[in-house]
Parts: sequence; C-alpha cells; structure tokens
Amino acid sequence: MMTFAVRHRTTYRYTRDVAYSRLVAHLAPRATGRQQSHAFDLSITPAPARNVERCDFFGNRTNWFTVAQRHLELEILAESRVVVSPSADYGAQNGPSWESVRGALELPRAAEALDAVQYAFDTPLTAVNADVVAYARKSFSRARPLLACVLELNTRIHADFTYDGKATDTSTTARRAFELRAGVCQDFAHVGIAAVRAMGLAARYVSGYLLTHPPPGQERLVGSDASHAWFSVWIPSLGWVDFDPTNDVLPSSQHITVAWGRDFADVTPVHGIITGGSAHEVEVGVDVTPL
Repeated sequence: MMTFAVRHRTTYRYTRDVAYSRLVAHLAPRATGRQQSHAFDLSITPAPARNVERCDFFGNRTNWFTVAQRHLELEILAESRVVVSPSADYGAQNGPSWESVRGALELPRAAEALDAVQYAFDTPLTAVNADVVAYARKSFSRARPLLACVLELNTRIHADFTYDGKATDTSTTARRAFELRAGVCQDFAHVGIAAVRAMGLAARYVSGYLLTHPPPGQERLVGSDASHAWFSVWIPSLGWVDFDPTNDVLPSSQHITVAWGRDFADVTPVHGIITGGSAHEVEVGVDVTPL
C-alpha cells in the first residue's frame, strides 16, 4: 500500500468583479475497495458564505459552496491524504465472454447488474456513430472474454491517438476526438467508454490523480500535472475494472480515484454559475507526493 498527500489548487482570475458564485466541486477522493481517504480539507478564498458537503447521485463526495462577496480572483485549494493498494492481477483470459455480459445487462436481475445498466447508455459526450462502432468491433470477436477485449481496446486507443492538449477542450465529444485521433486523457476515456457502450456493455468515467514523481527507475505517466481520467468496465465476477488508455495501463497504486459518473460532465472538478466576471483565466496545479 502507498500513502499520498495530494494538493489540488484551482485559481480563477476575472477581468471584472464577480458579484456572486455558486459552485460545485468534485475534489474529495472516494473510498473504494482499494483506496482509503484519511483526510480532506477544502480552503476557498474569498471565504464562502455557505459550504455544504454531501454525496451526489453516484456516491461521490461533493462540496456545494456560495461566495457572496465581490471578487476578481477565486482560489480553491483541496488537500487530501489517501492510502492506495495495488489493483488485482487480472489474467487476460479470465472472466465471462462479452456476449454473456451484454445479455446480463439486457435482462438485469442481480443488484450489481441493475446498478451497471445506467452506465450502458449514450450521453452527449459519449454518443457513437458508425465509425466508432466499427472501431470497437475489431476488439470484440465472438466468444472472447470481455477483459481481453477491453485490454486490446485500451492498447489500440493508446497507439492510434496522439496526446495533444491543444486539440480539444472540455466540451469535445468522443465522436470529435475520434475524428481528430487526438486529445487528452478525458478524450481517450470518452472514446473508450463510447466503444464499450457501442457493444451493449457498461462503462463509466473516472476522474482522479496520478503520482507526480514516480519512484526511481519508473517512467513518469502522461497526465500527472493535472487531474487525470480513465474508464472502468463492469465485468461480472471481477467487478469494475479500470483501464487507462492514455498510458496503456491498468490503474494501480499510482492512480488515485476522486469520482466517477457517466462522463466528464458528471464529475467536473469545479463547475457552477457566476454573476459578472466577464472573461476569465483558469490556472490548475496538482501535486501528488508519496509519504
């Protein structure tokens, strides 16, 4: 197991005064089967008039806060301490075939299947077209184990897409990223989700962090300078299995889970409404340090 300290600083700078902000933050790490959250603190400047923490529909810890005083700059600092265990050692041939999993989702009876069904449908950011469907089918041959299918898909996205922070933005859809064959971790996760759902299966979007400075001898993973993203696929008997197409790995002790949902829109780190402000700039810095 590894213990990490996480600092995530988000600074908004406006060209005109903001009179009122009402925002929602997904910045607190989740408790999962292999992750424990030992501490979390959220500092907001200017001080909010109201700050409430609660779980959203997907069970993510969220902060809902209101800043009622005029401001030209808003700083949100989230500090966490988490303990992460390595992921299971999956064998590529283990688990059910993808057709049998699709059948379980078509007539869900078990509680896990009923929960997974909500992640099997298109969303505005993950809707597919014929090209995405054709791309997905290349990895889903007849009677093949679902785990093996998605492992191959994960590798293909990593090989076929170029990491380019200027090619896309937070509103880019999976179809557009597929056309460009470029984007960032959010786009690669959306493409993976779209491809899996195109086969009638359940996939969810996961936001989180990566270890900023890996141990000596290990390669630094792409996406460690800011929030990272990957996707999970529901595989009966194995549960939800994570896949990181940006780095072509199965997330393990270097990946810290913050939140999950149907796509990025469900787990945006900070979003909401403001009155005033006009144009603005956003500066984000993330530092994940092993303790």
